[in-house]
Amino acid sequence: MKEGCRRFRDFCDKEAGMSVKNDETKIPVEASRALSIVENCLGTSLLGVYLHGSAVAGGLRPNSDVDLLVIVSRPLTHADRRFLVAELLKVSGRYPTDDAGRRPLELIVFHRADLTASAYPARSEFVYGEWLRDAFEAGEVPEPVSDPELTLLLAQARQEARALIGPDPVKLLPVIPDSDIRRAIGDALPALLGTLEGDERNVLLTLARMWRTLVTGEFVPKDVAAEWAMPRLDADAAVLISHARGVYLGTVEDDWRAWRRQVRQVADELGERVAALLSHNS
Repeated sequence: MKEGCRRFRDFCDKEAGMSVKNDETKIPVEASRALSIVENCLGTSLLGVYLHGSAVAGGLRPNSDVDLLVIVSRPLTHADRRFLVAELLKVSGRYPTDDAGRRPLELIVFHRADLTASAYPARSEFVYGEWLRDAFEAGEVPEPVSDPELTLLLAQARQEARALIGPDPVKLLPVIPDSDIRRAIGDALPALLGTLEGDERNVLLTLARMWRTLVTGEFVPKDVAAEWAMPRLDADAAVLISHARGVYLGTVEDDWRAWRRQVRQVADELGERVAALLSHNS
């Protein structure tokens, strides 16, 4: 960890305008290793590297990914993409369990020229995540992609991210209009509901967070969104949201076999609440 941070500091000393964030946020070891990979691959085209997600908002939970957002001054080459995939596969923890105890990495690269408030949906140059491991190990290389979830990610990262290299995130990340946040939630909703089976915890908590964001305009950790949602639901639905929250916090097992029918009902109810708010605000 200390060696990694020293390397990043040395790198920043060489690059005018670069800085390493020095606050109380602990840099996960997986982030330290990923930063070294990004530095080796992208060098002087790096404008900023940001830690976001659970690591900076409420703390890493037992099943949390380590989330990194990278901003570059040029498009990635095919060789860049192949190098990043090959090296990140070596340091990212497998999901759902990793024999070495490493956490999964999610690393997304954006080209600075694509980060404009008028660009919808947001476009990324490169995405690494453990849900793509099988494809990467089979030789696939990620290409640029536009997705409403990237718009939501940028909006949340601008609010909470911590700079590891580069300026404060508000200097590089665009202001996402409220209209685009609502649009992105609406566009992402059908796909989210379609992935419920096998990902019950994440889907229920993401729906709760969408609901809360539409009501309050804020992005909060998933357990906080669940706490907010529970008293606003009937008792049976609140039990399932409480269970999802417990799984997220690592206090209960990720077992939904006793609630398969009820899970779908609660997910649909949350989806309807989100859709109603979107319709009301349109």
